[in-house]
Amino acid sequence: MTQALAAAITLVASTAWLHVGSNDIFAGHAIPKVFMARECGGKNRSPSLAWSGEPHGTASFAIVMHDSDAPIPGGFYHWVLYNLPSRTHRLEPDVKVAADQLGQTSAGRSEYHGPCPPHGPAHHYTITVYALDLSRVSAATPLTGSELERSIDGHVLARGVLEATAATDP
Repeated sequence: MTQALAAAITLVASTAWLHVGSNDIFAGHAIPKVFMARECGGKNRSPSLAWSGEPHGTASFAIVMHDSDAPIPGGFYHWVLYNLPSRTHRLEPDVKVAADQLGQTSAGRSEYHGPCPPHGPAHHYTITVYALDLSRVSAATPLTGSELERSIDGHVLARGVLEATAATDP
């Protein structure tokens, strides 16, 4: 077994899993129009989220919504949140958070940016909630999704995933 494979197996085996759900988006189903981007006829509202099962020692949470099917290198980050206090276990729809909790989407804005995939097959949107041993992710400017993922590497105690799809009608 290679050293990289052994490290990957260790990471997966040592990371606990959170239960993540939503009253608005359901695993394996299409994202409702209201949560899509305005340019796709949506309202660009962020969905509700709830999570549970964080391990002892959780100091904060981070959330990333990512479209790995997007036709750009690294995919498209639609929502980047961090520095959510450990007592947080839910977000209401269209939630407003503090500036130091909101990262930058691939559209270059610090806000939720709903899905609007190009015409073609449905894209898969993965919302990942991370339980962190950090009480705070420090950044001089809002972090992009990939910057956040690099910043929390080695600090993830647990994670949970909710995956849904979206397509744009021709």
